[in-house]
Amino acid sequence: MQAVETEEPSFLHGEDWEKAELELLFDIARTFDKYVELRTALGPLLSLLEFRAGLGRGMVTLLDRAAGVLKVEEAFGLNGDEKRRGVYRLGEGLVGKVFESGVPLTVPNLAREPLFLNRTVNRRREDMEGLSYYCVPIRSRGSVTGTLSAERRIREEDPEPRMARDRALLEKVSSIISDSAKLRERILEEQFRLRREEGAGDGWARAGRIAAESGIIGTSSSMREVYEMLGRVAPSGATVLITGESGTGKELVAAELHRLSKRAAGPFVKVNCAALPESIIESELFGHEKGAFTGAAALRKGRFELAHSGSVFLDEIGELPPQMQVKLLRVLQERELERVGGTSTIKVDVRLIAATNRNLEEEVKAGRFREDLYYRLNVFPLRVPPLRERKSDVMLLADHFAGKYGEKNGKRIRRISAPAIDLLTGHTWPGNVRELENCIERAVILSADQVIHAYNLPPSLQTAASSNTAPTTTLEAALSRLEKEMILEALKTAGGNMAAAARSLGISERQMGLRVRHYGINRRVYRSQS
Repeated sequence: MQAVETEEPSFLHGEDWEKAELELLFDIARTFDKYVELRTALGPLLSLLEFRAGLGRGMVTLLDRAAGVLKVEEAFGLNGDEKRRGVYRLGEGLVGKVFESGVPLTVPNLAREPLFLNRTVNRRREDMEGLSYYCVPIRSRGSVTGTLSAERRIREEDPEPRMARDRALLEKVSSIISDSAKLRERILEEQFRLRREEGAGDGWARAGRIAAESGIIGTSSSMREVYEMLGRVAPSGATVLITGESGTGKELVAAELHRLSKRAAGPFVKVNCAALPESIIESELFGHEKGAFTGAAALRKGRFELAHSGSVFLDEIGELPPQMQVKLLRVLQERELERVGGTSTIKVDVRLIAATNRNLEEEVKAGRFREDLYYRLNVFPLRVPPLRERKSDVMLLADHFAGKYGEKNGKRIRRISAPAIDLLTGHTWPGNVRELENCIERAVILSADQVIHAYNLPPSLQTAASSNTAPTTTLEAALSRLEKEMILEALKTAGGNMAAAARSLGISERQMGLRVRHYGINRRVYRSQS
């Protein structure tokens, strides 16, 4: 499709262009006021840019966080093929470049820009000769959330002023989009807060039911959001990628996904990819035929076959070897596999739930994880928050573990002392729920009076006040002692030679002499020792 050859508005040539530009921006702002949904206002916005400012083929992309790609939310003047390709991977083409860098971009001549030509569909290079292209980022709360782009055929002999004016206009429009998005977000957040405080709404009611029925402990706002997402995605059958730090409870979330799904009556098969040796992982996942390799005395079904009509949970999927990533991708795409040593194709009907504590996007960039597999897994990402983000849940978890390990060890824990509570709530919990569980188990074993005291908790939780190890000297005194010790050691090594000692410490001889006099050091003692 050729570029639109619209007659450029006169205000872009005349002296009143500033006034006309303000009128255009005012009309754009009014356009956003007319529509409740941001996306429905984008079409009229691009139309105004086309017919009032002469900026054609306008396009707005917004970040799809679930899929990890930029989606074309609205485009004006694109042909059907271009619209069907309405997804940009992060960093792809000019749009992806602007999104990643957050820096506006101007291309004077599209026909000479390879990054643009690589994405072009059904556009002749000669038609793009003389077309200038602009792309600016859309920001929200300090981060880039999308892009706004447009084109114009420059007819002036000196296009620089025109191009600078075009880009400035698009940056102002981008700011209007951003402000409109922020306003809508604040309205939704306020509605969400009111619903939460009133206990109303299906989402929060569903979250409350899940929290009560599941084995997951936690009532903090971040966990309630997890429960709500669980209630939404569980019945859908979509592939879920659970992310979060080690020890946050990703396996419990996976089990809850299966329990709430339509496959709850089917098997729930768990596989820890990090625990399986690379030599047997294929056999474990896909099974093997009798005699397929040494030791294969009988036919064995793999985990995917065993999970037929149910769910399979692949924990630590970031540890999967590259060759297995290829085979897993085929299972996800075709829903079929072959056993090791076998030739027949076996159809499997399973829902895949995966979990990882790694940043798979970084793994993809480093070439350690297949990009196509990542996008197959990342259909619905679900983040489990670390314990430091859910401090209100710490005591709920501590009480639960105290009861659990009290019963296991034949003890009845009646309470947790106030100093112990202070330590538990003040700790940052780098090991998350698993670390807290281990701490409480240790404290239960050490408790002698049905109470968990501060001194029953591990030393890593103790503070200077609780362990009576507060500093007994000032910082200045401690630094002076360290300095004197280093000077003595340097003089001893240098046999009392002040110049050599000064060089080893990286200071001048004068500085060395001043410090020796300040500390009253007798350097002759070290001469006699050499």
